Amino acid sequence: MKPKTLCLVGLFFFVTSYVFFSQGSLSEQKHIDLAHWFNLIGAVLLINFNNVFPKNRLNSIASVLTAIGVIAHIGLCTIDFIMWSFGNDNVGRNELSEQINNTPLILYPFVIAGPSFLFVGLAAHALNFIKINPIGSLMVIIGGPFIGLSYFIWNNGILMLASCIIFSSGLGIILFRNEIQKSKK
Repeated sequence: MKPKTLCLVGLFFFVTSYVFFSQGSLSEQKHIDLAHWFNLIGAVLLINFNNVFPKNRLNSIASVLTAIGVIAHIGLCTIDFIMWSFGNDNVGRNELSEQINNTPLILYPFVIAGPSFLFVGLAAHALNFIKINPIGSLMVIIGGPFIGLSYFIWNNGILMLASCIIFSSGLGIILFRNEIQKSKK
């Protein structure tokens, strides 16, 4: 598959994961944790944005940040798969959560800060297009932080999903900017 296609598929999986996240209780997913599988696959495929944008200094920095964010998403999804595996064992889940919270070398890179690097890296990629595609760029730059704010601060699943759709749509607009321009002519 072409990198552009992989980016588009990644965006689809990523948004789909946020549809599940916005529903609330993930422990009700009995047979498979679809939310985190979609998130994991989506995040891994989003690394292809590093290959589709023009090469320059900002792109190099954005590529490193995006790669770090993908790695952190893999770690976070792994932690969440383990949490999900506890099922109704809230005591065991809470003990694991406490252990992770007491282990800064896991907590910060894989739970608190690391996953945000995916959004920061993709927003940095979008900065390359702020002059030629301001709407798509601003959708990415503004949508990314709102995903985190709506989840961690406001605990609002609908706003989180809307922010993810805006973020992903902005990336899609930037990704297919040439095709959009040609269709306008």
